[in-house]
Amino acid sequence: MNTKKMLMTHIVAGYPSLKESEKIAEIMIEAGVDFLEIQIPFSDPVADGNVIMKANQVAIERGVKVEDCFRLMKKLKAGKTKLLFMTYFNILHHRGVEKFCKKAKECGAYGLIVPDMPIDEEKQEHYLKMCGKYGLKAIQVISPLTPARRLEMIAKKARGFVYCVSRYGTTGTRSELNPKLNGYLKKVKKHIKLPLAVGFGISKKEHVEAVWKHAEIAVVGSAIIQIINKSTRQNLPSALKNFLKSLIAREPKSRR
Repeated sequence: MNTKKMLMTHIVAGYPSLKESEKIAEIMIEAGVDFLEIQIPFSDPVADGNVIMKANQVAIERGVKVEDCFRLMKKLKAGKTKLLFMTYFNILHHRGVEKFCKKAKECGAYGLIVPDMPIDEEKQEHYLKMCGKYGLKAIQVISPLTPARRLEMIAKKARGFVYCVSRYGTTGTRSELNPKLNGYLKKVKKHIKLPLAVGFGISKKEHVEAVWKHAEIAVVGSAIIQIINKSTRQNLPSALKNFLKSLIAREPKSRR
């Protein structure tokens, strides 16, 4: 298993605007994040808490479409940063799973994160098949409630890394991480040998360091949206750069 300690950040495409989300993505890439998760706005983002949900709503109200998200990713010069689309299966289903996967790959996507696409429905939807056809990593999402039998199933299908929700519920910042995180990840590692990403509630450098003790990838999402919300257009770049620097500089020997 990869022992490098990595950081994944999250943006909602089109929030606060398409132009600004492009600039935010560029700042993250320049800062050296390992993965950038670009969320395609959806009207009912069931896995997301209030902060990200509101960002989705604003983007939709401002007319952001799936094609805009494709164009956004394609414009980014990612360098060593791996780009992923995060969305919900209704968007893939409406567009056509193969058509979506083909377009995502053409735009530079490393993989897809689709939390509501269970592997049980593969025979009907062919999601994993299409991801494989177009060279996309179909990132599987698990939670502390995922049973051992399902972990075994996921281990056979997972590619790239596995996204471990740190606690049951929705996204959002928290003052403390799940105290049972270590035990949860130990259980996961009995079945899954890919790198593990841990998200939901990761909002400061102490959280990132805590995650890195037990997993390879720390995921920061809502905390970034909150920085956007609290900043003016003028001070947002410096606020975001300083925040990312505080996270990325934790273990310099393991970074690029």
